[in-house]
Amino acid sequence: MSKGILVFAEHRAGAFNKTSFEAIAAAQSLGRELQQTVTAVVLGAGMANLAQTIAAYKLDKVLYAENEKLAEYTPDGYADAMEGVVRTIDPQYVVMPHTYLVRDFAPKLASRFGKDVISDCLRATASDGGVIFSRRIFLGKMDADVIPSGEPPVFATFQSGAYRADQAAKDGSAAVETIAVEVGEVRMQPEPAFQEVKQAVDLSKADIIVAVGRGIKGQENLALVEQLAQALGGELAASRPICDAGWLPIDRQIGSSGQTVAPKLYVALGISGAIQHLVGMKNATTIVAVNKDREAPIFDIADYGIVGDLFEVVPALTEAVKKLKE
Repeated sequence: MSKGILVFAEHRAGAFNKTSFEAIAAAQSLGRELQQTVTAVVLGAGMANLAQTIAAYKLDKVLYAENEKLAEYTPDGYADAMEGVVRTIDPQYVVMPHTYLVRDFAPKLASRFGKDVISDCLRATASDGGVIFSRRIFLGKMDADVIPSGEPPVFATFQSGAYRADQAAKDGSAAVETIAVEVGEVRMQPEPAFQEVKQAVDLSKADIIVAVGRGIKGQENLALVEQLAQALGGELAASRPICDAGWLPIDRQIGSSGQTVAPKLYVALGISGAIQHLVGMKNATTIVAVNKDREAPIFDIADYGIVGDLFEVVPALTEAVKKLKE
């Protein structure tokens, strides 16, 4: 039976994506539960030094798969290279970040092994010698547990924010091994990489977020929430109705049509908890909700809930935070 976990480390323009370190954290967590080795793979041409960055993490090995056809991303090149790596090391699980690039080539790769991709996972939990992968379905209204069947390898991608990049353990002891991989005909010419709209603030990097919803009633009341965000040293965010009204810029929106975040602390003020908003912040470590409707769905996922008027609660919270800092 094959053993071990292979994690794909994605890079663009000579730098690794944050989601690559999240994938490493997911692979490390799974490796600890299953007591299996974790190997990272970096694809490229003339990028051996880049692989050393990954070697700083607690991994059993880092493979640098080199071929001149991997200088730029193409689905043909990456699928060929990854197929060669997977067949060489024979892992039980192949872990990847759920990015545009991975979504492009991963199904092609998995099909060569007669497999599907378990995509956009929230977590993976060891159970009876196997693994249960959990992912959201029906626009986030439900979570589904997926148990892979058949022979390995199992291919899985993990949602951004499912694991925190800073959860990836470091020890700097992983050896880097360069291997040559075969890449066949590349039928596509690389186009410029997809660029998401540049945002003035990247809320995915914030440790503390204070978000506001319809309960704020008017734009003039946002100052109340800003004071709490400043006292906490956090970023101000909002649900879609606030941004649609133009009270805050669109780059402050959290949810399915905004940013997906996983801060250490998420304070939801006057947010009812529509599913479109929840899918963007459910992975926060600690969620604090303030809403005068005790039946608001936000309380179903909150770690701490305050049933009350935010115009009374927020000033009290702000003063309490300020006193703690004195």
